[in-house]
Amino acid sequence: MVDLTEEERAAITATMKRVALLMEEIGWQTALADLTEAQVRALIEEAVEGFREAMADIAKSNAPEIPF
Repeated sequence: MVDLTEEERAAITATMKRVALLMEEIGWQTALADLTEAQVRALIEEAVEGFREAMADIAKSNAPEIPF
């Protein structure tokens, strides 16, 4: 079991929204076993990129302001 930080949980939520948009295109009724290699790759890439972007946004918002 992984202990996630609050930031990681927020990033996962943001990522789920992006993956859901892609699943809308693919079709929610499509079984995982029926996905093409390209579709699986697209889902993984969307998840990884979404998580990375969300974590970067969170890091920017938590960065201390430089007073000069």
